[in-house]
Formats: sequence, structure tokens, C-alpha cells
Amino acid sequence: MLADTPVAVAPLRRAVSTLVQFVCAALVAALVAAVGLFAFDRVQWPAFNSSNVTQAVTTVMQFAALAVLGLSIYLLRRRRWVTGARVLSWAALSGLVTATLGMPLAATRLYLHGISVDQEFRTQFLTRLTDSAALRDMNYADLPSFYPAGWFWIGGRVANLLGMDGWEAFKPYAIGSLAVAAVVALVLWSELVRSDLAVLAATATTLVVLAYGSPEPYGAVIAVLVAPALVLAWGGFLPATRGGRGRQGWGAVVGTGLFLGLAATFYTLYLGIAAFAVTVMAVVAAYLARRATGSWRAVLPVLVRLVVMASIAVLVALIVWAPFVFDVLGGNPPSESGTATHYLPDAGARLPLPMFHMSLIGLLSLLGTVWLVGRASSSHRAQALGLGVIAVYLWYLASMALTAVGNTLLAFRLEVILLVLLAAAGAFAFVDFSRWISLATSENPRVRRVLVAVGALGALAFAQNIPQVLAGEITVAYTDTDGSGERADQRPAGAASYYAEVDDVLLSQLGGERDDHVVLTADTSFLAYYPYFGFQALTSHYANPLAEFSARAAAIEEWSELSSPGELLAAWEELPWRAPDAVVFRQGAEGYTLRLAEDVYPNDPNVRRYTVTFPKELFDDPRFTVTEVGPFVIVTATGEPA
Repeated sequence: MLADTPVAVAPLRRAVSTLVQFVCAALVAALVAAVGLFAFDRVQWPAFNSSNVTQAVTTVMQFAALAVLGLSIYLLRRRRWVTGARVLSWAALSGLVTATLGMPLAATRLYLHGISVDQEFRTQFLTRLTDSAALRDMNYADLPSFYPAGWFWIGGRVANLLGMDGWEAFKPYAIGSLAVAAVVALVLWSELVRSDLAVLAATATTLVVLAYGSPEPYGAVIAVLVAPALVLAWGGFLPATRGGRGRQGWGAVVGTGLFLGLAATFYTLYLGIAAFAVTVMAVVAAYLARRATGSWRAVLPVLVRLVVMASIAVLVALIVWAPFVFDVLGGNPPSESGTATHYLPDAGARLPLPMFHMSLIGLLSLLGTVWLVGRASSSHRAQALGLGVIAVYLWYLASMALTAVGNTLLAFRLEVILLVLLAAAGAFAFVDFSRWISLATSENPRVRRVLVAVGALGALAFAQNIPQVLAGEITVAYTDTDGSGERADQRPAGAASYYAEVDDVLLSQLGGERDDHVVLTADTSFLAYYPYFGFQALTSHYANPLAEFSARAAAIEEWSELSSPGELLAAWEELPWRAPDAVVFRQGAEGYTLRLAEDVYPNDPNVRRYTVTFPKELFDDPRFTVTEVGPFVIVTATGEPA
């Protein structure tokens, strides 16, 4: 028994060491991001969309970060000052994230894409969870959250601790969480491959995520972890394919389960593709085990490992999904399936083949593709990443096939996952190809220097172009009106500049706290800045399936056709949901208007906007108070004379 103790203790020590590295790396990244964003905020920068100054400063900072990363790779390669080199890599990678996103956005308080379209409901969710730690729906009163709350809950608690509004915390939290995720991915890579290769792979995948996934920060933090997580998962299955009976691989099994659980709490779609890829791996592993042993009994260890992964993932997922699941099981099933998957843009109607694009990402993807095929039989990394790529393409094909029955799997959102997997493979390919070229030239030092220079300049070229890739999203961050009623480009603000006055009217007439009240409005960005509950969501695609979106929309239209205030109040009394305490209309030529939305899939765009007009006479009653603020008309059901 005593002889077995070191064998049992070694994995535990390694697990503790890895956990300590995760924590230390995350702390370094959070500190670097916080200091960087604070420093950016101390300077009065010009708007990105009207000056090249921030682009210039961003490039300088990216150059410095990449130089430090290069130094850390050199030190790790030479095994000199290893601990210091690791800390340098953590600081430099998080600095690269902070500079690439933080500097172009330094003159605005909004994040990429401002408060427009999808970023509106994301900001609303963060505002909701800043107001309260309860897992409540982002919009509807008395409903549990349906959208995964993990990223938003953490951000809401951070904002609440710092005394910031949700919308105000969105930008620094998004950038900070991406910086932390990048270095956590680096630590994970370091557990799977040689330390210098880990820095290279983490840098490549981080740059790709910044360019193509950062507008969705809660998804980006999962995307940057996908590649090492799949390599980890394949390592968890490999012992079973060889008939192994020891402890080897069980750490990978637990780690994969934790990653899947994390994905479930952050982004359902990325959970789906990750779980599907792991299942594909299990099928391949089962086939290899059966072929190696000639017995179907060899499949059982693979199945056991898959079940353990899934069980851990479910337990972690329940941290945020439990309220919704218990509500459904308690007798409140969804009245409609929802329309979240009713979207098919052009990018979802064809297979993405980035390896044939004439660009840096195309070249990296091509290198990665060649390496995945060439090393498929000899490299566990290539096998894992290759199976991930296959899973993405299978998901695309399934999504396109489902369009025939009126649905999709939102495959277009997986392009960033594909690019991440190919970028990781491309980084490993560059190292292998460089080694082969060096050997073919008798390890000529001049050839090695040329290869290093080409790789470094390629990384810098890609990095400095990221703000241009994100130029549209950055511009919206400067042109949207923020929660203070200002536009960062110093131009006249939009209607949102009146939101503070609208809020004052609602609080003075309704009393209590904001989350005590339900507000019906088509200007749902107001709900992203102030944590009132909404009677109706922005669109059905992000509405809670328990909320009966279509029935609510029909009810709103019916109210507009009523002939008296009494009928309207009676209709509100009979509602199966909490009635609005207030309505924020727009002033129209023929009355008070609400601009609503309906799903029109399979059309693209998949949303049709339509206007519902309420006659002014419908609120000509002492039980309503009508107040005009700018372009808005606020109607509160106060029960007091106007």
C-alpha cells in the first residue's frame, strides 16, 4: 500500500500545481487588463472613426506585447529563467488583448457594436445581473433565466462590487475576461505541449478570436479554450483505445467535463459543438479500441469516460440552468419552442473554406490543413484538432440539411471555432515546417533567422490589422448613445439622451425600485441601461420560451384596437402575465406608437418590424398619467389623476 502512495500522490500534486498556475495566470491577466484600461482612460483620445492616432498607438503596444512574447518563447525554448518567462508570457498575452481591444475603444465607454442589435440584449442581461445576483430572466418578470448566465453573472457581481452600472462595466469586463481566458488557455496549452509551443499556439488562437470572435465576449472566452480542450479530451480517450486500466487519462476526463460544464454556463451553441466534437472523438476511440482488441468489451472504457465527462458537465451546468429546469419540471413547460435557431445568413448556407482565402488567415489555415492531414496518423494533437474540424463541418452540413424542415443549427456562428482550430494547427505546422526546412538546409542559422523573422512579421501584420477587421463594430461603439446620454464621437446624441429623464419620470410616478416595475416599450435599449423588467423582448429569437412572445405581441395589437381606457385596464387585469406598470411610446402622427418585431424566417433578414399605433384617447382617464419627454410619451397606470 505504501509503495503505491507516490503513484497516487503525483497526479494530485500535478493537479494542484496546474490549479495554482491557472489562478496566478488569471490574476496577472486581470491586473494587466485593469492597469491598461485605467491608463487608457486617463488620456483624452480622439475617436477611432475620425482619427488614426489610436490605431498608431495600438500598433506600438501590439509590437511591444509580441516582442515580449517572442522573448518568453526564446527563454522557454532555452530553458532559461523558466518561471519568469512564464509570467512574462502571461503578462504579454493579456497585454496584447488589452491593447488590441482597449486602445481602439479608449475614447468610448461602450464595447464593440455599442448598444445596437444583439449587443443590446447582452447589455440588458449584464444590467439585470448587476442589479441582483438572482438568476432572473434578462427581460421578463417572474421567470428564471433561459440564456446561460455564467459570464453575465460574474460580470454583474464585479460591476456591483465596483459600484458601476451594467452598461458601464460591459467594456472593461469584456476585455478583462478575454485577457483572463487567453492566459488560462495558455496555461492549459502548457500542460499539453512544450511550453514554447504553448505560447505560440495560445498567441495564434488569441489573435484569431480577437479578430473574429470578440464582438461576442461571452462566447470568445470559450472559443479561445476550445482547441486545447479538445486536445485534452482526446488525451482522456487515448488510454482506453490501448486497453489501459491505470489512472492515465482520468485527469483529462475530469478537465474535459469541467470545460464542457463551463461552456454550458456561458454559451449553449459552443457547448453543443464541443460536446459533439467530444462525442465524435468517443466514437473514433471506440472504433480504435475495438480494432486493437478484437472485442466489443474494449468499447466499455471509452463509454465510461464519455459518461463521466457528461456527468461532470451536467453538474456544472446546473449551477446556472437549475432554476429554469426546475421551473419547467415543476409544471411550467414552454408554451412555444422559440425561434432562436431561425436565422440563416449567407455564411450559414455554404461550407467555410478559409484555407483558400488569399489572406494571412487563409495562409495559416492552409498550413494547418496540410499539417492536420499529414500528421493525422502520427500526432495526437493533429488527431484531436482534426476531429474538431471534422465535427464543425458535420455541424454545418446538419444545419443546412435542417433548413428543409424549417430550422437551423446556427452553424455560421461556428466559423470562429473553425478558424481557431485551424490557427492552432497552423502554429504547430509552422514549427514543424520550419524544422524540416532547417534540416534540409543543414540547419543553416541564416535560414532559421529568416523563418523566425517571417513568423514574427506575419504575427504583427495580422495583429495590427485586427482593428480594421473590427472597424464597423468599433465605429458603432462611437456613434451609439451611451447610458450617460452622450456619443463618444462628440456628435449630437440620439433619442437615448432622453433616457435619464424617462427614468426620472418613471421613478417619481411609480415609486419603489426599478426592478419592481414592468415597462412596455419598443425602445428596449432603455432596458439595457435601467433594470426595469420589460413586458416584451426585442425579438422572439432571444426571448425566454416561457414568456409566450407571440401571445404577448398579439395582446399588444389587440389593446391598440380597444375603444376606452376601461377596456384597456380590464384587459390588463385579465392577463396571464404581469401587466405593464408603464408604457414608453414614441410620438406618432396618428397617436402613440410602438415598433415591434416578428420572426419571418426563412427570409433573410429574419425579422420584420411593424408599428402598432394606440389612439391618444385610450389614455384619457385619471387612472393614467401621461408625460411627454422629448420624442417619448410615458404612460403610467398610477391610479391617480393626471
